[in-house]
Amino acid sequence: MGPPPASSAPKQEEVVADGQTLKVQVNLVNTYFSARDKGGFLTGLHKDDCSLTENNDPQVIKNFTQEKKLPLTIGILLDTSGSQQNVLPLEQESGATFLKDVLTPKDEAFLISFDINVDLLADYTNSPAALRRAMNKAQINTGAATGSVTGNSTPRGTLLYDAVYLATHEKLHDEAGRKVIVMLTDGGDQGSQVKLKEAIEAAQKANTIIYVILISDAGGFGFGMGGPMYTVGNPAGDMDKLTKETGGRVINVGHNGKKLDDAFAQISDELRTQYLISYTPKNQKFDGTFRNIAISCGKDVKIQARKGYYAMADSNTE
Repeated sequence: MGPPPASSAPKQEEVVADGQTLKVQVNLVNTYFSARDKGGFLTGLHKDDCSLTENNDPQVIKNFTQEKKLPLTIGILLDTSGSQQNVLPLEQESGATFLKDVLTPKDEAFLISFDINVDLLADYTNSPAALRRAMNKAQINTGAATGSVTGNSTPRGTLLYDAVYLATHEKLHDEAGRKVIVMLTDGGDQGSQVKLKEAIEAAQKANTIIYVILISDAGGFGFGMGGPMYTVGNPAGDMDKLTKETGGRVINVGHNGKKLDDAFAQISDELRTQYLISYTPKNQKFDGTFRNIAISCGKDVKIQARKGYYAMADSNTE
């Protein structure tokens, strides 16, 4: 799917954009981004309109393309903990409709639910009907854990960060092209084996954009309203960090079904107005360090992109 990931190995790769095949060096760093001003998302930008720095050092932009036609891999992460009891039907219907609208025959999606377990409900498929069936099978789970992706055997709470890590590290890391996670949750985590920082790192290494739709249960167990199990830490701030570090954003819909539909529509619009910017870093030391990326396309233009990448010696620099 899409262009093979960039690598630090001295060989060639193919990048496919809008039906054209280009030969480029594999030490390119690829970053997807959206740009908007007061009038909305911008669709007519060119390479000369933008600049890019790595750790504040200006870089030479090699490729700059709009990626609305590039194949897309989407992971839907569905919170099925007790806090989502009253909003799960809304999530199932809106999520299934979103996938039907956004997926083309060259795209793929998978579905993961997370509660006291992390479960793969649907593996890679481009069938909206199959994804809808899997979505409708999701159930709220607050009981003792059984078999799951994580292998937990005792109740742990809401394994949000584990779900992000598994989706990005296990499912998306070796996929090429555009990779997106859309997570529906109230933002609370309890009992994950990985921390927020590790979840963000896994997403950055997989060059995966994360969107979080914050949705709360009007019954009183949802975001910001529940007991200690659902108010550990700062869920809103944590979700904001998770999304901004990976190039996505948080959309808070409360428990409003129309706002939920609008949130999916906004994400769909963003995916159709993304750009891919590529450059060969001046710093060719692939030492595993994190490199900050900053993109500018004018002072009145807001850029939505991941904050950086890990320069891995034996992995990809995508």
